[in-house]
Order: sequence, then C-alpha cells, then structure tokens
Amino acid sequence: MTEQPASVATPSAIPQAELDKLTDQLIEKLKTVFDPEIPVDIYELGLIYKVDVSDEKDVAIDMTLTAPGCPVAGEMPGWVRDAVMELEGIKSCHVDLVFEPPWDPSRMSDEAKLQLNMF
Repeated sequence: MTEQPASVATPSAIPQAELDKLTDQLIEKLKTVFDPEIPVDIYELGLIYKVDVSDEKDVAIDMTLTAPGCPVAGEMPGWVRDAVMELEGIKSCHVDLVFEPPWDPSRMSDEAKLQLNMF
C-alpha cells in the first residue's frame, strides 16, 4: 500500500468546516511547489511530513528532500513558506527540514508514480 502524503493537524478550536477548507487550501498551495529536478510537486512526492496549524493560524511544516544533498535545500523551505503565506488569514509559517525518516519512493502518491512512469 502506498503511504499517503502528510495530513494537516490542528487543535480543535478552529471549527471543522473552516479546518476542512484550510486543509484543502494548504494542500493546494503545497502542490504549487516543485522539486526542480523532478516534474512532480512536493506534496505528491511525499516530501511534506507534517503540517500543524495553531488556533492563531500559525503554520508549522516538517518537510524533507529527496536527498540530503539536494541543490535547492537552502531555498525550498522558503518556497514552501512563501506559497503558504499567500493564503488569507495565515499569520505565520515556519518550515523545518527533517531527514528522519529518510525519504524514499514509497512515500510518493500513485499520481506521482504515474507521472514518473514508476508503475
């Protein structure tokens, strides 16, 4: 079974309908960021490990790279932050690069595998 991309977690103070809408918006924004070496967005690649949203709509994201020596390692967290900050109502966004667990192709969605002819 393919591991699903990260989900959005948040405290229960945000009403469920608003949380559902925000979750969809966050995923949409994450899908606008691409690894420049792979023609698939970072969400479908499984590079987003965790997204937390506080009651004040501060967003904290844990993400990884396909390889620790990725040439855009220093830039990609900024791209993610910039994409998320385009959403109305988001107060702040902090992106941490993590390497545990290490990324591997099993984290990719079926859509990403199809785009990369990995079936």
